[in-house]
Amino acid sequence: MSEFFDNYLNIKKMIESKREYKQQMARVAVLPKDYQYVFKKIQGHMWMFAAGYGYDMMKIHYGLIELFEAGAADGKHVLEITGEDVAAFCDELLRSSETYTENWREALNRDILKKLGRGKDSR
Repeated sequence: MSEFFDNYLNIKKMIESKREYKQQMARVAVLPKDYQYVFKKIQGHMWMFAAGYGYDMMKIHYGLIELFEAGAADGKHVLEITGEDVAAFCDELLRSSETYTENWREALNRDILKKLGRGKDSR
């Protein structure tokens, strides 16, 4: 229960996270328009899968901002960074974070194994 209060109801942490988020979004706002568009699309897509407290997702977004800043500084088109399969790019980014799909998969397996038991004949 303490973890819940430390992460969800910690006002100081929430205020700090909001301040940090605004700073990061200010960095996005100065990127070229195509980078901004792709970032916002990726961000919206990835938040659909975020689980837990969302702090893992924020770290991924900050890393993505740095990647996009470097690409823009090098004069690269945004799709040179992400590739044309942006969804696959997102999947790779999500591999390092806790997602709802991971939770759903675990729940599915847990429920089936709980009902049928490990190694039991399912006939």
